[in-house]
Amino acid sequence: MLTNITMGQYYPVDSPIHRLDPRMKLVLTIAFIVAVFLVHTIWGYLLILGFVYLSARLARIPFKMLIKGIKPLRMILILTFLLNLFFTPGDTVLVEFWIIRITLEALRQAVFYSLRLVFLVLGTSLLTLTTSPVALSDGIELLLGPLKKIHFPAHELAMMMTIALRFIPTLLDETDKIMKAQMARGADFESGNLISRAKSMVPLLVPLFVSAFRRAGELAMAMESRCYHGGSGRTRFRVLKLKKADWLACGVVALLIGLVVLEGILL
Repeated sequence: MLTNITMGQYYPVDSPIHRLDPRMKLVLTIAFIVAVFLVHTIWGYLLILGFVYLSARLARIPFKMLIKGIKPLRMILILTFLLNLFFTPGDTVLVEFWIIRITLEALRQAVFYSLRLVFLVLGTSLLTLTTSPVALSDGIELLLGPLKKIHFPAHELAMMMTIALRFIPTLLDETDKIMKAQMARGADFESGNLISRAKSMVPLLVPLFVSAFRRAGELAMAMESRCYHGGSGRTRFRVLKLKKADWLACGVVALLIGLVVLEGILL
């Protein structure tokens, strides 16, 4: 399951999506999330699905790789679906037995909320898969740059977010190694009830936290040894500039939002 998590991973290929300005990709990802929340019909979600599929093909990322990132969230998706299915009131009753009452409105909301979570994961995964951690850090810092006038720590926040995203694959790899080592010693992480499975995670969490704190200390020492003192006086090797492709991508996403809004009005 750990290898299915795509959040924070970077897929290094040369594609038009990879070459877009990271600032524009961040803004377009936020706009995509807004578009997902504006959808209220199944046709709108089909439109969003087509946009994600075409974006993945244009980015030369296997669509199965994006879908694979949803697998670790299947329990959250099932829980979201069931909570909305059984606890959403409605008038059109589909099934009624004892205390169970399922309505058409509840089924519709359960499906739509679950799809909303799926597309949120797909959109953010597409961002991290097509943007390197360094470019993502520069994009976040430049977008938050105007807030420096009110002494907002834009550089520090961008650095923390980038380090967190960068170390997600590293910690997942470390977790996988620890799990295999514990299983070789007879540990069982899958059988038993919920309480016993939670207890079996203790031999996994303790060395994982120790390893994470050790890596954090080593990173802090490495940054100090290179005289890192934050963003003051810092220059960049690559200066970000918006190009025609960035504005074209902006127009495509604006068209997507317009179609979603129009579809909601007409249907």
